[in-house]
Amino acid sequence: MALKSYNPTSSGRRTMVGATFEELTKVAPEKSLLVPLKKKAGRNNRGVITVRHRGGGAKRKLRIIDFKRDKIDISGKVASIEYDPNRSARIALIHYVDGEKRYILAPLGLGLGDTIEAGNDVEIKPGDALPLSSIPAGTLVHNVELQPGKGGQFVHSAGSAAQIVSKEGKYVLLRLPSGELRKFHNNCWATVGRIGNVDHENIMLGKAGRQRWLGFRPSVRGSAMTPRDHPHGGGEGRAPRGMPPKTPWGKPALGYKTRRRKISDRMIVKRRR
Repeated sequence: MALKSYNPTSSGRRTMVGATFEELTKVAPEKSLLVPLKKKAGRNNRGVITVRHRGGGAKRKLRIIDFKRDKIDISGKVASIEYDPNRSARIALIHYVDGEKRYILAPLGLGLGDTIEAGNDVEIKPGDALPLSSIPAGTLVHNVELQPGKGGQFVHSAGSAAQIVSKEGKYVLLRLPSGELRKFHNNCWATVGRIGNVDHENIMLGKAGRQRWLGFRPSVRGSAMTPRDHPHGGGEGRAPRGMPPKTPWGKPALGYKTRRRKISDRMIVKRRR
């Protein structure tokens, strides 16, 4: 992926950096793998806002991605590399020899016409999926399962990869992109390679409007509000907080641990912080 800058015809254009999309080989998505996507605007099933500053944005359709990679020992050919508005990574359309079509996350180095496969004894090359027990230490992987057979839940974003550090008994130790060291069962599957579109982190939106197109609404500082709207509000002129940072509902905002105990916590060897 390459990046392009723009002539400074306006303040928004001056700092804008965008993608050239030169790696894409097809514009129109595969219709059989599209489903409607209804906007939730940060609301849960009761209509209550649980994530603030969401709403609007361009209309999208959901591309069905194969995170399970359960086409065992059936080879497929890359028919196209496409854009997906729902994620930072590019996706690859795979035509399998049995006639089925599926989308997968496009790893770095995967090109048009390449062949991929999933199985216990397939070749270790970008795009091939194997159990962690069959992948040698030091290999970069993505789309890692947390529970065998559930489908990949870790390492989905552009340019990211986890590295296999060591193998101990029935567990495999991985270094995740966050720096966390975590153990996974060796029956969990992963896909070989780093996810493509590595320059995504260098994109500069340039103007507030591009953020709105992505479905993000403005965020107002608490210190700009009134005391009834936020604990940081009120005062004459610009006033300091005068207290530890708080949410609009009075709970601590920084350093306050809110993560619940999870069964999988015991698999964490070293936390990211």
